[in-house]
Amino acid sequence: MAYKKYLRLTRQRIRHWQWLSDTPAMLCWAVVMGVLGAGVVMLFYESIYLIQRVVTGQSGSITQVTRSLSWDMRLLFPTLGGLAAGVLLWLAGRKKASTASDYMEAVAIGDGRLSLRQGLLRSLASLCTVASGGAIGREGAMIHLSSLAASLFGRFIYIAPERLRLLVACGAAAGVASAYGAPLAGAIFVAEIVLGSMSIQTLGPLLVASATANITMRMSHHYKAPYEMIDLPGIVGWEIIVFVLLGLIIGVVAPGFLKLMNYTKQLFVRSGLPLIARLTVGGFMLGLLLIMVPDVAGNGYSVVSSFLHDPWTWYAVIAMLFAKVLATTITVGSGAIGGVFTPALFVGAAFGTLFGQIIQWVLPGLGVETYVYTLVGMGAFLGAATSAPLMAILMLFEMTLSYQLVLPLIIAAVTAYFMSRTLAEVAMYDVTLARERDQLLRFTLRNTRLSELVRPADTVLTTEATVGDALQMYLDYPVRFIYVVDENNHYLGVIAQPELMRLLMNHQDAHDEPIGEVLKLDYVQTLMPHMSLDHAQEQFMDFVGERLPVIRSLEEPRLIGVVYKSALLEKYSALKRSLDASSEALVSLHR
Repeated sequence: MAYKKYLRLTRQRIRHWQWLSDTPAMLCWAVVMGVLGAGVVMLFYESIYLIQRVVTGQSGSITQVTRSLSWDMRLLFPTLGGLAAGVLLWLAGRKKASTASDYMEAVAIGDGRLSLRQGLLRSLASLCTVASGGAIGREGAMIHLSSLAASLFGRFIYIAPERLRLLVACGAAAGVASAYGAPLAGAIFVAEIVLGSMSIQTLGPLLVASATANITMRMSHHYKAPYEMIDLPGIVGWEIIVFVLLGLIIGVVAPGFLKLMNYTKQLFVRSGLPLIARLTVGGFMLGLLLIMVPDVAGNGYSVVSSFLHDPWTWYAVIAMLFAKVLATTITVGSGAIGGVFTPALFVGAAFGTLFGQIIQWVLPGLGVETYVYTLVGMGAFLGAATSAPLMAILMLFEMTLSYQLVLPLIIAAVTAYFMSRTLAEVAMYDVTLARERDQLLRFTLRNTRLSELVRPADTVLTTEATVGDALQMYLDYPVRFIYVVDENNHYLGVIAQPELMRLLMNHQDAHDEPIGEVLKLDYVQTLMPHMSLDHAQEQFMDFVGERLPVIRSLEEPRLIGVVYKSALLEKYSALKRSLDASSEALVSLHR
C-alpha cells in the first residue's frame, strides 16, 4: 500500500522535529485539539440520535422519546441498553491494557498514552447506556473520546511524553467546552480537577483548546447556552446572606449524594452477579421506574429547565428528586460508564428550588425569585461534589450567560465546598482525593523535624574511658566515630577511627591513656531536633559519614541520639515520588 509507506516515512521525519514539543507549537496543537474535541462531541450526539431512531423510530430529547414509548418499550429499551453496555465492558475487560484506560489517570499520573481499544469499547458502552435512557451524564464519554483523539494525535507526531499529557488535557478541556458550551469552565475543569495547577504554562493551551472547540460548535450551529437566563435581577444587598445558608445545606447534602453513589456500587458488586448481568439488571430496574416516571430518563436537563420556567409544588419537587436520585443510583451502581456531572446539577437544582420555596414562604418580601435559588443550588452542589468551586462558578455563569448570578454563586459555592470538605473526605473524582493526599504528604515531609528521625546512639563513651575502651568499641561496632560525653551526658566531641589508629601506631603503650587526648571537638557537625530536613541535608552534604550526632541545643548540648543519612534520604525519596506522580511535573517545564 503506497499510502502506508508514505505515512510511515512521514512519521519517521516528524520524529526528529523536536520543535513540535516546544511551547509555541503546543498552542497550535491546542487549536487542533479544540477542533477534534468539538468534532467528537458532535459525532457522539449524532450517534445517540441514530440509536434512538433505529430502536424507537424517533430521536430528540431522551425524556421526550421515553414519554412517547409504550410501557413495554420503556422497560425493554434500557434493559437492552444495559445488556449491550455490559457486553462491551466485558470485552474491554478481557484484555488488560498496557496504557491508561482513563483520561484523568493518563494526565495526572500517567504518560498521556490512552488505550484505543479500551477507550472505544468503554465509550460505546456509555453510548448504549445514554441513548437508552440511562440516568447518567453523557459528558464522560465525550470528554474521554476527545482526550483519546488528542492522545492518538500526539503519539502519531511523536510528541514528548510530558507534552503528551498536556495535549491530552487540552483534548479533555475541548470536550467539556463542547459538551456544555462553557469554554472557560472547560479549561478550569481540567486545570483545577485533573492537573491541580493554574499555571499559565498549562492553563494557556487549555484555554486555547476550549475556545477553539466553542468556536467550532458555534460555526457548525451546535452551540446553545443550556440554561440561558439573561435578564436576572442583581443581588447586592443583605439578601445575599440567605445564599450562605443555601451553601451550608448543599455542603451537607453533596457528600451524602456521593457516598450514596459509592454505596450502591458496592451493593451491586456484593450481589455476586457478573458484569453483564449487573448492567442488564440495572437497565431492567431503571425500565420499571421509567414506566411510572418517564421524566427521570437521561441526565435531567429537561427537568431542570422545567424547574426554571414552570411552577412546581414542593411535594412534586421532592418526588422528582427522590425518583431521579433513585434512577441515577441504579444506573451508576450497576456499573454503567458515564458522567455524574449533569445528575449533580439536577440534585443541586432540586435542593435550590426547595430552598427558594421555603425562603419565599418564610420571607415573602425578600424579592429573590425561586429560579435564582435553583441556579445557585446547581453551582453550589457542583462545586462541592467536584471539589472545584471556581469551575462550578464559571460553568453556571457560561451556561446561563448571566453575570448577575456570579455574586450569590461565589458565596454559596465556596461555602458549600468548605462545608463538604469539613464533613467528609469524599469527591466525585478519585484524582482529587489522591492529589489532596499527595499535597498533605508533601507538606508533612517539608515540615518534618529531625526529632522524628532521631535514633539512639550506641557508640558513646565518657571522658573517663581509655583509648583501649575506644579500640574495643571499634572492634564491636563498624563505625567511623565514637561520641564522647561528660558525666552529665553533654556532648564534647568525637574520636575518629583514623586518629585512633594513628595514635596506636605511634604510641603502642597508649591503651591506658584517657580518650581526651585524641578528642576532636570540631571534627563532626552536630544537629538539633528542631532543625528541618533541608537544614540537616546541608550538614550531610559536607560530611562523608553515615550519621550525625543530635544534641538538645547549643545552650544545653546534651546528646540525645543520632540521625542516619539513609533515613533522611528515605524521607526525600518519598517526597520526590509524590512530586513525580503529580501534575507539578508539567508546570516545571519551561521551553
